[in-house]
Amino acid sequence: MTDTVALDPHRHVPGLPRPGFRQTLHAEWIKFWTVRSTAWSVVAMLVLGAGLTTLICATNAEWLASSEADESPGSFITFGMTFAQITAIVLGTLAVTTEYGTGMIRATLAATPRRGQVLAAKAVVLVGTLFVAGTVTAFAGYLGGNFFLDREGVGLALSDDGVLRSMVGSGLYMAGLGLLAAAVGLLVRHTAAALSIVLALVFVVGTMVVLLPGAWGEWASKLMPGNAGAGVATPVSFNPYLLDPWTGFAVFCGEVAAVLLVAHLAFRRRDA
Repeated sequence: MTDTVALDPHRHVPGLPRPGFRQTLHAEWIKFWTVRSTAWSVVAMLVLGAGLTTLICATNAEWLASSEADESPGSFITFGMTFAQITAIVLGTLAVTTEYGTGMIRATLAATPRRGQVLAAKAVVLVGTLFVAGTVTAFAGYLGGNFFLDREGVGLALSDDGVLRSMVGSGLYMAGLGLLAAAVGLLVRHTAAALSIVLALVFVVGTMVVLLPGAWGEWASKLMPGNAGAGVATPVSFNPYLLDPWTGFAVFCGEVAAVLLVAHLAFRRRDA
């Protein structure tokens, strides 16, 4: 009599050990760093974030030291991170959609059928990378930009109000943006579509909602992900009407978590 093996689609192949989280995390780390887009995105973040901060401080230091200045030097010391956001969004999107584009997601889920474990490993690798890259970029921009501010007598010390917080906050914000982009990528499973949605949400819709009448426009602007999260990444915001830095970042984290939860549920229910 032939033995019959009942296969459970939610379990691994019978006879093979189920991979634990450490093995899944290692696999995701290898996939993440063996594609060129990862290294290029990190380099682009450093060039845009630190380079533009240094440039904007160098060209505005004399004005900031004059009596005509109507902005704080703190608004400029992480200026480049505004543009470095783009690289975090790109990297977060590609971390998910590349596998769907190549069909590798089927191999990933065949090796690790526990989809929640796969998503958690992707999130840890992405968040860890972007936090470190974002923080290093912010510090590099601070060192470069503050050199020119110091020469005009308006330099900022790390102990000044909000400066150190903005360095670490830049890393946190980049990590959150990458996770948001990854969640949207998981929902739409298409690189161009995911990039269009997140970039429009952060850069276009976040700016345009202020045109809504009355308190609607004011609060919609405050609660948009890009506006809520960005405050933690700068000592002094150009927009004084946004939420307090940590309050805004808490709102931003809640928004990212909500999108990620929806993406997780869709990931569990849809075919690869």
